[in-house]
Amino acid sequence: MNKNYYAIIMAGGIGSRFWPISRASHPKQFIDILGTGKTLIQNTYNRFLKICPKENIYVVTNENYAQLVKKQLPDMADDQILTEPVMRNTAPCVAYGCFKIESINPDAAIVVAPSDHLILDEAAFVTAIEKSLQTATDKQCLVTLGIKPSRPDTGYGYIQYTDQVINDDFHKVKTFTEKPTVDIAKTFIQSGDFLWNAGIFVWSAKAIVNAFNNYLPEMHEIFAEARSVYNTDEEKAFVHKIYQRCINISIDYGIMEKASNVYVLPSEFGWSDLGTWASIYQLADKDYVGNAVIPSDKVIMYDSSNCMVNVPGEKLVILQGLHDFIVVESNNSLLICPRDQEQNIKQVVTDVKNKFGAKYI
Repeated sequence: MNKNYYAIIMAGGIGSRFWPISRASHPKQFIDILGTGKTLIQNTYNRFLKICPKENIYVVTNENYAQLVKKQLPDMADDQILTEPVMRNTAPCVAYGCFKIESINPDAAIVVAPSDHLILDEAAFVTAIEKSLQTATDKQCLVTLGIKPSRPDTGYGYIQYTDQVINDDFHKVKTFTEKPTVDIAKTFIQSGDFLWNAGIFVWSAKAIVNAFNNYLPEMHEIFAEARSVYNTDEEKAFVHKIYQRCINISIDYGIMEKASNVYVLPSEFGWSDLGTWASIYQLADKDYVGNAVIPSDKVIMYDSSNCMVNVPGEKLVILQGLHDFIVVESNNSLLICPRDQEQNIKQVVTDVKNKFGAKYI
């Protein structure tokens, strides 16, 4: 196993689109949302154990979730759990992890990935990441993984690539497009040169630190300032103080869309970002009329079809005459919502917070 290979797992989100199961105090990355016996972050960590030594895996998360990480990933040392005092999108958490790793090993190659994605073909995933780490090291470029699209999905970002190739498989990126309309998504699929943006990045420590210097110089200055305290007792307090100065910006918008040395590896490894109840429904086992029930022990359905049901295992639930609905209960909250209106759940969470306070959020 290559000692220069490192992984950063981003685990700071609150997963509000999975309310009421995902809460601010216990978000979706710490939940076994698919009923596999392991939480999403545990599955992500176990995948990276196949790529780099366990001491080279870092988690960046909100300060409030540090104990959850420690509990669910007991093999992680305290200095591998990097905490953010405030939410500032992905660029600052990537900067923190990459600058810290660069201070330990300037020759490091780093993969950065979210904690809450599903990967069905782990062998293909490991192969893609290892190829990307090698290419990022050889060519000092920024690599992103693109998923070959199976449908004109409007919930994903898209990456357009050119015919210019390095190391046989890595295509020069032409454009990034945030979530498009369905008509635009259809044209993307038809053109054949677009991929879904998986939000998984690979680069050398040197290349990403240099990219911050070029495209987010103020953020570069902030985390370069902390070089003297990384991996010391002063690190946490110092980083928490300087973190307040970071702007709220994604790594995609801040660097990937601007840099000239970005390449994409077209990939297929059974990926889903598990962003919505619809994505869970697509993956779940269903009965002959399309109902997905997790867990299914005490749910009885009459004249009901194409429903996504997730309720506590000990609760008896009877549904009759319900078609194309999401039914979710957790933490004294019950959500019943048409499947085609699940995009409103984030607004529901905001309304609940405004009306009843943070107790139910």
